[in-house]
This record gives sequence, structure tokens and C-alpha cells, in this order.
Amino acid sequence: MRIAVVGCTHGELNTIYAKIEQINATEEPIQLLLCCGDFESIRNDVDLMCVETPPKYLKYGDFIDYYTGAKVPPVLTIFIGGNHEASNYLQDLYYGGYVAPNIFYLGSAGVVQVNGLRIAGFSGIYDERDYKFGQHEKFPYSKKTRRSIYHTREFQAFQLGHLKEHIDIVMSHDWPRGITTFGDATHVYRSIPTLEAQVVAGTFGSVAGERVLHTLQPAHWFAGHMHVKFAADVAHDTGKTTKFLALDKCPHRDFMDVVDIPAPQESNTVKLQMDLEWLAVLRATHHLSSAQRIRPPLPETPLPISPADMSWIESRLPSGQQTDWITSFQFLPSASIGNPQTDELLALLDLPHVVTVPFQSK
Repeated sequence: MRIAVVGCTHGELNTIYAKIEQINATEEPIQLLLCCGDFESIRNDVDLMCVETPPKYLKYGDFIDYYTGAKVPPVLTIFIGGNHEASNYLQDLYYGGYVAPNIFYLGSAGVVQVNGLRIAGFSGIYDERDYKFGQHEKFPYSKKTRRSIYHTREFQAFQLGHLKEHIDIVMSHDWPRGITTFGDATHVYRSIPTLEAQVVAGTFGSVAGERVLHTLQPAHWFAGHMHVKFAADVAHDTGKTTKFLALDKCPHRDFMDVVDIPAPQESNTVKLQMDLEWLAVLRATHHLSSAQRIRPPLPETPLPISPADMSWIESRLPSGQQTDWITSFQFLPSASIGNPQTDELLALLDLPHVVTVPFQSK
């Protein structure tokens, strides 16, 4: 499968899609776009006020035209959240869902399949002060919670750590801690003079990302955040290798890269599907979800997921196997709270709302 990967989007969808169309005009067409955070899915003034960014950078961007349907993405787009997002919109889609036609948010943490490729990811950036807290932030946000809501939580890494089957791709916004030791970071240190001291001190990078990297050992890992291109090969003690690639922000020179990754189901038709193992993980770990700032400690080891748990998931699906994402995009009134896509997913798994709220249209 031919996949375009973008570092930080920063609302520049027109530029990104134009670049894809330019590539498609002379090369094998791109089938999938992966965006590694700072996507900025801003629909209205309420969303705009939920974005944590310096005032001079606060703007609508191009997303609104794709949300309303005035423009149509030329390719399936999957993204994870960064530290500059319409956090209210993404929080309502905590488990993932369509933010616009053909544009899919992977969730706070999530796994989907695209033509059989297993794509996992988690949103936000690491901050040790909030890492062990529950997802306590609630709309409307204070100045403090508008910032803390995008801090990655230990629970996200804990959930992803349950995955046993091979993962083809992991997406994150910030870089896993220790990643620069696996590649030549000389040009990175030139671009960001203060970074080398942070690396030496062990304060640069995501602890959550480091944990997920060495637990899942995916074939590929894509990231953004630092606005510089960096590649590394991580050799694991199992014999597996993870090819890491971080990219710049749009529209800088190194904001996009194109990779060819063999898909189990090669086809001209691109299909996004739910991942059964991940659905089982969501169900098995849901009782540990917390909307409290101070949450109970998480177990030190993954919870057991039995064949019976997998069979239960299969019994809930129309086909009994991987199936299309159960919900489609829904245009919502600007004053609404929650998202019906989240309601439908929780209903499928027979789970209550904990860190989300039921959809209410005002």
C-alpha cells in the first residue's frame, strides 16, 4: 500500500492534499494519508477557543471546508492528536471516529485495520506531571485543563500494551524517549540547540512512547512534533526492527514522506475496519478508566484477554470478523455535547460512559 505520512498538519489540509494530487499525477497513486498530530480539526468558534496555542497562531485553517463537505479529501486520512487541537471535538471522540467525511481520528489510543494493515496510535504529548492522572478534564476547559487535556496518560500506554498480534504502524505526536540513540541526530541537534542536553539528561521524549515502542515492536513508527526530519532503525532483542520516521510541519520541505508497505489485502479499494483485538482490550480495561484527577494505580501487568472475550466481540459484529467501522461521519449542531459515534461504539461493547458524555443536541 502506498502511504503518505505527514508530521504536523497545523490545519494546512489544502496544501497537503494538493501535494498528494501532484504526486498522483506522475506516480503510483497514494492510497492512505497518515497525519501525526497538530491536525487542528476546528469547526467553529467554540472549537477555536479550545485550542492551546499562542494567539498569533490561532486560526481556523482548512478543516472546516472538509467538515461541511465543501471540499472532499482525495484519500482516506487517519490522524492522531498533538498539543494543538480542538480538544473538545476530539475528547467527544475519545475512542476514535470520523471527524469529517473520509477523515478518521484514531482516538486517545486506538487500533484500526486498513486493508489488513494494523495501525495503532496514541494522541497527545508526554508531561510527567499529568502522566498518572485520570482523564479528568471537562468542557468548558479552564486555562489549566486546556493544556493538560492533551497530555498523554499512562492508561493509554497500558491499554496498548495488551496487544499481542503484530502491529504494522504506530503513530504518535512526540518522539519515544531514547529514540535519538538509534539514529544520527547530529542535524537534529543543529536545528534544536537545546535538545542534546535534554537527551543526555534523559528528559527528552515520551515515556509512554518508549514503553509502547519496546512492548509492541511495530514494523514502522511515525511521529511529528519537533518540526525536523529524523530517521532511525530500532533493533529489538527479539530480532524485530522498527523503522522510525519523524517529519517536519507543513508546509516545510520535509513535511511529507511516501512509503510503500505491503498490505495483506492489496486492492485499489481502501477499507478502514475495526480491530477485534483492540475492541477486546477496550472492553477488558474499561473498568480501569477514570475521570478523576487522582486515579487508582494501574496493574503492573496486562489483564488477561481470553478466547471467550474474543468470541464475545465476534458475536457482536454483523460478520463475526473485522468489519467496517460501525459509525459514519455525522455533521453535528454547533451547540451539541458528546458524539453519537461514541455512543454507538460503547453500545456495541456494552460499556458505560466514563471519560465521555452521551450525545446531546441543543
